[in-house]
Amino acid sequence: MQTPTHAPAYLAAELRLPTNWLDYTILAIYFVVVLGIGFAARRSVKTSLDFFLSGRSLPAWITGLAFISANLAATEILGMAANSAQYGAYTVHWYWIGAIPAMVFLGLVMMPFYYGSKVRSVPEFLLLRFDRGAHLLSSILFAFAAILIAGVNLYALAIVVEALLGWPQWVAIVVAGAFVLAYITLGGLSSAIYNEVLQFFVILAALIPITILGLKKVGGWGGLTDKLTATHGADFTTAWGGTGIGSANPLGANWLTIVLGLGFVLSFGYWTTNFAEVQRALSAKNLSASQRTPLIAAYPKVFIVFLVMIPGLVAAALVPKIGTAGSGLQYNDAIPYLMQELLPNGVLGIAVTGLLAAFMAGMAANVSSFNTVFTNDIWARYVVRGREDTYYVRFGRLITAIGVAASVGTAFLASSFSNIMAYLQTLFSFFNVPMFVVFIVGMFWKRASAKSGFWGLLAGTVTAMVNYFVFYKKGIISIPTDQGANFVSAIAGFVAGAVVMFAVSLFTRPKPAEELQGLVYGTRSPGMSEPPAAGDDAWYRKPALLGWGAIVLAAACYIPFSF
Repeated sequence: MQTPTHAPAYLAAELRLPTNWLDYTILAIYFVVVLGIGFAARRSVKTSLDFFLSGRSLPAWITGLAFISANLAATEILGMAANSAQYGAYTVHWYWIGAIPAMVFLGLVMMPFYYGSKVRSVPEFLLLRFDRGAHLLSSILFAFAAILIAGVNLYALAIVVEALLGWPQWVAIVVAGAFVLAYITLGGLSSAIYNEVLQFFVILAALIPITILGLKKVGGWGGLTDKLTATHGADFTTAWGGTGIGSANPLGANWLTIVLGLGFVLSFGYWTTNFAEVQRALSAKNLSASQRTPLIAAYPKVFIVFLVMIPGLVAAALVPKIGTAGSGLQYNDAIPYLMQELLPNGVLGIAVTGLLAAFMAGMAANVSSFNTVFTNDIWARYVVRGREDTYYVRFGRLITAIGVAASVGTAFLASSFSNIMAYLQTLFSFFNVPMFVVFIVGMFWKRASAKSGFWGLLAGTVTAMVNYFVFYKKGIISIPTDQGANFVSAIAGFVAGAVVMFAVSLFTRPKPAEELQGLVYGTRSPGMSEPPAAGDDAWYRKPALLGWGAIVLAAACYIPFSF
């Protein structure tokens, strides 16, 4: 079984790409278009609602593509390819059980509460359901996590550009940060979203050639599985092989921790409470469009796994020792290695542009959600209250610049992880999972008291951190891999948060029933009962049909990987 290395995540020096004027021309055109979208979107920004939530005016197909594009960042491109090179076909779990059910749950169950309550952010919902303590703590934790995750994307971009194009890291950081800063401060969330739609198609144009040429290089899917079975064992190309309790497998996790840790706790914690994603749905033009946003995104999510998993598997087949000291390549090198080996000029330029687009989309999603939460939930609520609307728009632009600068500072924290996916999953177990347990208990249990939100969130966060840094890192409990430890940390944080919320609620008063309308399952607010817009009653626009269709499709995809 391969084990993760903890060397700094620099790409191999020999991965320099043979780029020429054609590749740089494609890259320059992309940056010009990005700025053009920012200037065009600036004309629509007149109020803080326009700047932070696009005036709640965007159609579902725009917000749906932006929703999935915001997720197509370092996590998806380098991280998931690295995951596949390290763990094999187990990567499909992050999509079919670790994303689709949670995305459907968000669209069908949670968006009516978010959108119907007219909140501007996820932490603001906690203010309505619990109290100021839960709201302030969740706002601070989310703002901190958003900057850390934005830093991951910026750092990953810098090491890729340095290795592939020869640019110094500081140049890549400054250029990418400056462009993200420019188009977000110009056009706010609308600029970020329309750029994310563009970036979605650019990313696909980058990944599809790598996947097709990679498969051709190893003799198709049959040749790939034969090579990997010979070098990594039969379980490397199956979804569930070797996941019995007590069995050894490359992932270091069994079916129970996969289903509970990844499929429920980590997945639902990320997709239902991560404001970088939910913000796209809140910008939709009506309740139906907001519900359909994650459901539309679920369909490309089902298939994108092949575009990131197959390159990782191909890299593992071509370099069987990848990720070990003797190979000269780390898991994060999988995509760049294939770009160097397979792509001709022109296509190479598209691939480099696609990588930059992915990192910029991920960074922009986190920076735009950070400026919304910091401005509305921290600054306007607790520091400078009651000012005119234009003041908060100006402050939002200022805090965007501060957020980008802070992202530069946090970028190098990712350097201790050879697999940046492991780093991101660690952050999710610390910050998203505790917030999810507070949401899920508060949304489905009327008796959960106002005080329980704060203490549940604090207990869940502390427990997840203690499990990872004390029990796992110090060897008190034996877990084979970082990913396995993340699953356990997520479960521990979820259980601790739920137990503490239950205990605190027994000794403190619940909120009055009239204050829970539209905030607890079984109650409704006026915003949750708006009539459907013209055309929203078409069968292909029905949220329930879209949601169940995505789940059936994901379940069907498991069949060929289960034997």
